[in-house]
Amino acid sequence: MAIPLLICDDSMMARKQVARSLPAGWDVDISYATNGMEGLQAIREGKGEMVFLDLTMPDMDGYQVLEAIRDEGHKCIVIVISGDIQPSARARVIHLGALDFIQKPVNPEKLADVLHTYGLL
Repeated sequence: MAIPLLICDDSMMARKQVARSLPAGWDVDISYATNGMEGLQAIREGKGEMVFLDLTMPDMDGYQVLEAIRDEGHKCIVIVISGDIQPSARARVIHLGALDFIQKPVNPEKLADVLHTYGLL
């Protein structure tokens, strides 16, 4: 059964690049959100058991999405994908419940390694 996967990023190019970086044959049903508000709504609708989340977005940023996921009790797995590679950003997202943090642009091998590390692939 396909895993509902949500790619939440305000950049269309980034969303496409993440989708192209997914491991071949990984059984996922991909949905997209262009900002945090859309992303949170998609999670509420069950479209994001697994979420690839950008941090810098309009309307609601990735940190706010992580806080809402935690506060609303959603059981989704979140991997942050961001160009903000500051150690403080990484620490903050992990503290807020993200599983891991991957730097943009996504390296397909790095993504596969992270998925394998956590038994998601």
